Amino acid sequence: MQALTGIDPDRLTEEKERQLTIDLGFAWFDLPSGRQVSVVDVPGHERFIKNMLAGVGGIDAALLVIAADEGPMPQTEEHLDILGLLEIERGLVVLTKIDMVEPEWRELVVEEIRERLQGSPFANAEMIAVSALKGDGIDELRQALDHLLSDIPPHTEIGKPRLPIDRVFSVTGFGTIVTGTLLGGPLEVGQDIELQPSGIKTRVRGLQSHQQKVEKALPGRRTAVNLTGVSVDDVARGDVITAPGWLKPTTMLDARVRVVENAPFALEQNDEVDFFVGSSETVARVTLLDAEKIEPGNEGWIQIRFPKQVAAVRGDRFIVRRPSPSETIGGGLVIDPHPRRHRRFRKEVIEGLEALASGSPQEILLQTLEHKPWELRELYRAITLPEEDVRSAAYELLASEDIIHLKRGATPESELTPADYLIAWPAYRDTLDRIQKMLGEYHQKSPLRKGMAKEEVRSRIDMPQRAFEELVARAADASAIADEGNIIRKPQHQIQFTDDQRKRIDRYLQALQEQPFSPPSPSQFDLDNELVMALNETGEVVRIDESIVFPRSTFDDMKQQVLDLIDQNGSITLAQFRDHFGTSRKYAQAVLEYFDHHRITRRVGDERVRNVHA
Repeated sequence: MQALTGIDPDRLTEEKERQLTIDLGFAWFDLPSGRQVSVVDVPGHERFIKNMLAGVGGIDAALLVIAADEGPMPQTEEHLDILGLLEIERGLVVLTKIDMVEPEWRELVVEEIRERLQGSPFANAEMIAVSALKGDGIDELRQALDHLLSDIPPHTEIGKPRLPIDRVFSVTGFGTIVTGTLLGGPLEVGQDIELQPSGIKTRVRGLQSHQQKVEKALPGRRTAVNLTGVSVDDVARGDVITAPGWLKPTTMLDARVRVVENAPFALEQNDEVDFFVGSSETVARVTLLDAEKIEPGNEGWIQIRFPKQVAAVRGDRFIVRRPSPSETIGGGLVIDPHPRRHRRFRKEVIEGLEALASGSPQEILLQTLEHKPWELRELYRAITLPEEDVRSAAYELLASEDIIHLKRGATPESELTPADYLIAWPAYRDTLDRIQKMLGEYHQKSPLRKGMAKEEVRSRIDMPQRAFEELVARAADASAIADEGNIIRKPQHQIQFTDDQRKRIDRYLQALQEQPFSPPSPSQFDLDNELVMALNETGEVVRIDESIVFPRSTFDDMKQQVLDLIDQNGSITLAQFRDHFGTSRKYAQAVLEYFDHHRITRRVGDERVRNVHA
């Protein structure tokens, strides 16, 4: 690597002494065309495959280095498997140490390499023979690499920068510095950022790329970030730097996995694996969703469960390895980083994952909205696509009536704002079915209640307040439910009394009319609290408390008289109320406190005045 770049990427004393790469090394150089290339030097030895995996996640092309005096090693096949699983298909084969072998041996090694490469992404890769000591072939390698990289498209910028951290260190006078390969969007000096999965907020104090200070780092470049106010103890390899608010860590994800052909065994239900994504490594358990086991060479749908949070997004490629003995089993693609827990062998689950995997913005958005409403700004953060693609997909799905705009008066052509909620039609219908079933059970259990408290319904279906209010309003407009302010009910539900209850109620109402301002207690007429509450909800009475109830007409008359007296005299006292209505202190105090509670009056010392809202 030093012969190619002029930089020795080995940093550790042990590496220099043993002339063996143990951990990740980094270098850069200019190609003949003038293009500058970042290089990640990864360990080749089988004992350090885990270190190798921390550095290959963001690369565009690979140099498969094979020594001519040794030929392909056992780990060469594992390296090829990993490159294939990560879909790194551009590359060159570099045959080193050609000065140490005879031509005949070299020809045998080349033949063996070609044989080993069959069926791999490098089957037709150009092979360059070099001698680092003599410099033979180095210029040809630079030319071949320049040609290889000439047609690589620019890195996609979706406005969501991610830098998987592969190295953490501290520099006196600067503090904590981390490095990695930048993806997804630029980083700028002074930018607010966060570390995931820890959620630590920080800021970019400084940036370097290839040891040059820059104000703005672009995707695809090796980048060093100087962090503000963060200790090296707060950061580790595998953490991710990103813009705040969009990347939510997960303890479970759905994925498509392929088991490599030369795996020594099948991937089975609940297997424990080492999981590698970005620059991170963690232990995981695997749930097979569509098979009893996945044999070598086959693919399947899996759900992966982690004991701790992992920073991953849709579209990330990953590797799974057997923990002991450590060897690569397979790898694949993250399809849903925030799924529900699935039951195995469910057709609808597999169909949903296949729709997500197809990749069109419309299908991704529709699948995301399948279970619950999302704010548009939440969708921008959750879906790893440019915001404009998400917005365009939303308008298309609204026009085709596949999703609903939860906003009063909204039409498919209505302007979307970031705070607007969207939901898929099936999710809307399922939620409405749940609400109607809940109301039906409530009416059956409590037939003397007008309806169910709206907040209780909302909490039981676990929906954001504003989304719930908009959903209820839409359902009420369609006469699917009746909205009574703080309560909701099924439209056909009405409080109905039995003949016996009605007789007792009528006797009680007659007694109330006879003693309008000193009403008898409901218990004297064998009326329990449930019946009185029902009368209150039907509007026949006003229940002040469990023992004090007034006919609605009497209450309305008292209220108006009290307000008239306040308007005439400026205020009213408890004694004045008592004397005016010819009642006792008990009733006067209860009624005035009720007026205060319902903001009809306001207490000032020993007097009541009209509330400004009355």
